[in-house]
Amino acid sequence: MDLNSILAARNYDANRTVTRPEPDAGSALGQTLGNAASDFAATLQESETIAMQAMTSGADPHALVQALTQTELAVETAVTIRNKVVEAYQEILRMPV
Repeated sequence: MDLNSILAARNYDANRTVTRPEPDAGSALGQTLGNAASDFAATLQESETIAMQAMTSGADPHALVQALTQTELAVETAVTIRNKVVEAYQEILRMPV
């Protein structure tokens, strides 16, 4: 064996642990996305409840406007995230194999 192959083998062994994924990395992302989805659903449900109260019993119009604005912001955020995910997927598809 020559010196270059020995050094290459040592460098490979030293760097192999650096490139190994952390076991909790995927679960943290999944938990974050799950929390975001549940917050989104809760915002939509709360806004729907306030809108129904405003239509049936004449609830505070300021609360209705605030709820609708929160819903609009939540939907725009969800659409932006979806667009970024689609853009990243398309970029992956364009990568040469």
